[in-house]
Amino acid sequence: MRVLVTGAGGMLAGSTIPALERAGHEVLGLKHGDADVTRRDALDHPIRTFQPDWIFHLAGYTRVDDCESHADLAFRVNTIGSRNVAQAASASGVSVLAVSTDYVFDGRATRPYREYDPAAPQSVYGASKWGGEQAVREIHPRHVVVRSAWLYGKGGSNFVDTILRKARAGEALKVVDDQRGSPTSTEDLAQALLKLATAGQFGTYHVTNSGDCTWYDLACHVIGRAGLCNPVGRTDTASIGRQARRPAYSVLNNLQYEHVVGDRMMHWRDAVDRYLEGASTS
Repeated sequence: MRVLVTGAGGMLAGSTIPALERAGHEVLGLKHGDADVTRRDALDHPIRTFQPDWIFHLAGYTRVDDCESHADLAFRVNTIGSRNVAQAASASGVSVLAVSTDYVFDGRATRPYREYDPAAPQSVYGASKWGGEQAVREIHPRHVVVRSAWLYGKGGSNFVDTILRKARAGEALKVVDDQRGSPTSTEDLAQALLKLATAGQFGTYHVTNSGDCTWYDLACHVIGRAGLCNPVGRTDTASIGRQARRPAYSVLNNLQYEHVVGDRMMHWRDAVDRYLEGASTS
């Protein structure tokens, strides 16, 4: 399988490209400087020369709060960029896999969101990613849209690393305890993307590590597993005063993914433990 990956400089691509290569697939990773997805013709030459079977569209504007003050940029990258990728893939007969977010939901649910639950994004980021999803579905029937959440991994800014850095620096830790979701390892998500592409069953999927927690729960787990004893205080979302609204509950139901690939995602605690063990030995 030949896979062209947009957003090759990002955290998710940092796990996805090696996973594809280890599985024996040929990969062409494109960073922003190689292909600006906001330009419709940006992928024409790479597709023509590389002739991929799949485009893994991982490029995106993911700074959630910045999206509120740079809405035009967010929609240009996340919505129009996804539209451009889907058009390029469709015109070349290439399948496309696009990664989206739990932020397409409003967070008012009381049970894990299914793929076909109504979207109601509460932020510019969520709305721009929802627009990208719609564009991919409308333009190219050979698509896989994957919603995930609370990503962490090597090579990018993430909550797990931030908590560890602050704890080791002796900073006071106060973490929100009124947002619930599923922390997801980019390593595990990358393997899931590969399995979905290999399965070749097009559609929309929810893919996160299993189980759920609050950000406070996650911080406490990280501190404990790292052998630290820093106290972690509780706070709420309103007290933080972020620009963008976050869904209070954004746990996703993985059942459709499990049905297609015949596998369950690792529990978030086990995935975090593995990540911390890897960080301590690197």
